[in-house]
Amino acid sequence: MANTYAMGLISALAASASLSSQSNFASADGPFNFSPFSSSSSPPAGPPSNVPQSYSADKSRPANSAPSSAEPEPRVRNDNPRTSSSGFDPEALERGVKALEKIEASSQPKKIFEIMRKQEETKQAELAAKAAEFKAMQAQAETERQRVIYDEQKKLAQHQAQTKSQMARYEDELARKRMQAENELQRARNQELVKLQEESSIRQEQARRAVEEQIQAQRRQTEREKADLERETIRIRSMAEAEGRAHEAKLSEDVNRRKLIDQANAEREKWVAAINTTFDHIGGGLKAILTDQNKLVVAVGGVTALAAGIYTTREGAKVIWSYVDRILGQPTLIRESSIGKYPWSGIFSRRMSSLSHGAGKESASKNGNGFGDVILHPSLQKRIQHLAGATANTKSHQAPFRNMLFYGPPGTGKTMAAREMAQKSGLDYALMTGGDVAPLGSQAVTKIHQLFDWAKKSKRGLLLFIDEADAFLCERNKAYMSEAQRSALNALLFRTGDQSKDIVLALATNRPGDLDSAVADRIDEVLEFPLPGQEERVKLLKLYLDKYIAQAGSGKSGLFQRLFKRNQQKIEIKGLTDEILMEAAARTEGFSGREIAKLMASVQAAVYGSENCVLDASLFREVVDYKVAEHQQRKKLGVAGGGSN
Repeated sequence: MANTYAMGLISALAASASLSSQSNFASADGPFNFSPFSSSSSPPAGPPSNVPQSYSADKSRPANSAPSSAEPEPRVRNDNPRTSSSGFDPEALERGVKALEKIEASSQPKKIFEIMRKQEETKQAELAAKAAEFKAMQAQAETERQRVIYDEQKKLAQHQAQTKSQMARYEDELARKRMQAENELQRARNQELVKLQEESSIRQEQARRAVEEQIQAQRRQTEREKADLERETIRIRSMAEAEGRAHEAKLSEDVNRRKLIDQANAEREKWVAAINTTFDHIGGGLKAILTDQNKLVVAVGGVTALAAGIYTTREGAKVIWSYVDRILGQPTLIRESSIGKYPWSGIFSRRMSSLSHGAGKESASKNGNGFGDVILHPSLQKRIQHLAGATANTKSHQAPFRNMLFYGPPGTGKTMAAREMAQKSGLDYALMTGGDVAPLGSQAVTKIHQLFDWAKKSKRGLLLFIDEADAFLCERNKAYMSEAQRSALNALLFRTGDQSKDIVLALATNRPGDLDSAVADRIDEVLEFPLPGQEERVKLLKLYLDKYIAQAGSGKSGLFQRLFKRNQQKIEIKGLTDEILMEAAARTEGFSGREIAKLMASVQAAVYGSENCVLDASLFREVVDYKVAEHQQRKKLGVAGGGSN
């Protein structure tokens, strides 16, 4: 039996040795080296005593490699000298032999064999666990390698994204620089265009002045020719009268003829004698003057002094009158004003203004409207009345006035509302248009300052209404705006920089967005004038029906008109009810106040064009249909139906 156990142990040790060699060979590159039947995993420090030195040295040489006689090959390092070149380690076999010796020497070989077998299985399990651990570490290493590869790819993607963003920023910078260069080029072109426009305007102004001078010269030549023609006409008329009197004398009786002949002969002789005497005196005087040098010098000097005095007096009177007109007269920019052109004409203009204001009150009371012929929305009318009262109280308390802006479609009553506001607030009124400033050129600044200096002379305060304000108060960065217009705008901004106690500035425009920001900053009250609603259109139709139709031909005429002019025929109204007017108001939606006034003027023209001068419902509807169709056509063509403000 002992021999049987010994043989089984030897076979097990041989298998263990072969397994150990295979394990060592398989994990030669790994960090572990397992040896069965050894308490330590590290091999012995030196070779065994029974292994010859030549075997240990030749063990690291490959089997198929022959030693070179010329040059010895470098010896490969062998960390386990007991392991042969084929990977077999005899240490396990030696330990098996020793174990076999112990089993044979023992009294219970079977138990010892079982214990040793279990120890060997335990070692084999440990080796398998270590191999599994090694595989797990390899998997972890592979996972780490994949993670590193992923991180590298992620960094590469981030780098590529950063590179793309940098390229995009670079392209944006190039595009911005290109746009900036194009803008600079466009600005230079605009400046050149403005310069060309200014030069063109200067040339046009020079041509205009040359044409005006030529016209003045032709006018003076025409006046001289006219004077010569008048003198020739007087001479011919006197000769014709003399011939007529002579012919009448011939037709008279013989006595009268002889008497006239005698008187004519006597008169002729007397005139001939007087002429001869006069020429004798003149000849003697001329002879004395020509012979006496002192008298000649005195005569020539007297004539020259007389001519110089006449010319100096005439030119001086012109200069003095132009100076008086510039100092005391009304500025040229003012188109309409309640103040007289000169101070001495103020009494008459104020009296006429008060009379017209009283007539306006009568018409306002008759129409039930506080603003005369101005028909506005009730809320807007109430606000304007409130502003008129506040303006009057502001003047009485010596407080600064508030500037206003009226904007809205053309023909909505902005100018009429400003005029009525000035009258109701007790202020003087002056109207100018923005389109008159541009033709002044370099003189615009001077005219603006003259206008404000003249406005401060009003004792009651002045409401300065600037119609079409966007014509010269537009944005200063406009390419088409000349330097003279910019200077005029700056002059107005300078004069309106502070709140004034003398001037109320009221601007009217159809495009408030075009005004310069500095101008908009000086506005305190903004009023929108919308198109009239249906109720307002009904009132306007009734107002202009009364003005153009009912009162036509009923005005008072003077004696001269009654004698030399034909009386205006009165229009007869038949069947024109309030329902028809309301129907017309509904159909004229979108009409401005001016368009409604033109509509009623067209009705008046149609009535005068008829045979019997009668206005009936059919004729009224016909004219309304025509004007509505015309309004729609204007809207399609993009033409403002109300005209300018």
